[in-house]
Amino acid sequence: MKRIAMILTAGSMLYAGTVERSGDLLALLLPAAAAGSTAVLEDRTGGWQFARGFAANAAVTLGLKYTVAETRPNEEDDHSFPSGHTSLAFQSAAFIHKRYGLNYALPAYLAAVYVGYSRVESDNHYIHDVVAGALIGTVSTLCFTTKYKGWKMSPVARGKRIGVELSFKF
Repeated sequence: MKRIAMILTAGSMLYAGTVERSGDLLALLLPAAAAGSTAVLEDRTGGWQFARGFAANAAVTLGLKYTVAETRPNEEDDHSFPSGHTSLAFQSAAFIHKRYGLNYALPAYLAAVYVGYSRVESDNHYIHDVVAGALIGTVSTLCFTTKYKGWKMSPVARGKRIGVELSFKF
């Protein structure tokens, strides 16, 4: 997973000339990293889960783009809502998070936030387009993805006690 972070960092530096180009590149590298992680780990179940989340994300995002006629800030077309780049980036980051854990997903989430920022900064989207894309991408993954190998770590708050619960499903 450290290789994925290095690829994302190297990829963004290649296109550091413009915010829009680096955001475009990261929007492509994130799903490649998520799908690639399933191949490297020989995780067929994860591969199918990623594909289902990807398909659901694409269907909802494209469906809304062509039913909600919102003009982009740059007035290029009326397919501003929601941000497809952002939904794809967050779908990929959320997949890595849900399937493999937060430690592996942190660089992906940072890259996804940058993708959203790049879409607003380049006048391709409004902030609400990016927020909607992030939500659609995240939810589309959560519907189809389970933890890898049955391990689950989650925060716990009961009364005055705060901690982390680690469980294994077999």
